[in-house]
Amino acid sequence: MAKFILNKKQKYQPNVSDFLAVCGRNYAHILKWLPEQINVNEPWQINGKFGMLSINLIENTKYTQLVEISRPIPNGHFFKSPKVIVRVYHDAQLAEVLTSQQIYRLKPVYDYPNIHMHHSDEKFQVNAFLEELLKIGSLSVTYQS
Repeated sequence: MAKFILNKKQKYQPNVSDFLAVCGRNYAHILKWLPEQINVNEPWQINGKFGMLSINLIENTKYTQLVEISRPIPNGHFFKSPKVIVRVYHDAQLAEVLTSQQIYRLKPVYDYPNIHMHHSDEKFQVNAFLEELLKIGSLSVTYQS
């Protein structure tokens, strides 16, 4: 009689060290162009070698800031421009994505498959995407009124 062994998929376990490392790198990237004195809801732009980022400070507290980062795409009629809202923790020196596109609250782990087709490690993926987005560069900062 043949025995069938079912390969049960291992439940995803987030790697906290990797997650904190990417959040730390994001903080370092953001710190390069985040002004010390900026008012809430005064957007500015960062022009880099590979494009432009639009930045808006949504909230400013003693130890944290809430920043909206988007990349306007010219002639982007067929898809939305990437946009994230990031909490910058100055005391912990971390920057974490809170919302991305239509995901308004990122969970640490998602069951897979799920109705929204999020990856098991969606929170890590979105923060890794932010790291790539921030690599556009900061050759010059232009403030808008």
